[in-house]
Amino acid sequence: MTYVEAILKVLVVGLILGAGLPAVFGVGLVAFSRGAGGAEADGTIDAPNPALKALGLLIFAAVALVIVIAILYITKNTIIHHFGFNPVPFLP
Repeated sequence: MTYVEAILKVLVVGLILGAGLPAVFGVGLVAFSRGAGGAEADGTIDAPNPALKALGLLIFAAVALVIVIAILYITKNTIIHHFGFNPVPFLP
């Protein structure tokens, strides 16, 4: 693998996790807040939408899962050394 290939791989992963994951979290915030209902600026009241709230919670759970897996992957060698098991056997 050349240096350029390695740099491009790091760049792509950085863009996905550094910009993509917060963008997905933002979509979850919008879905959850629109699902909550409430009063608009003109005084009208929107009814809650449980489907949008559930979608927002599902997106939050997916983002949290990615973060936990990333932390386990980063600390994989330390966990293997101290506890003797691989916390992320599905990742190389």
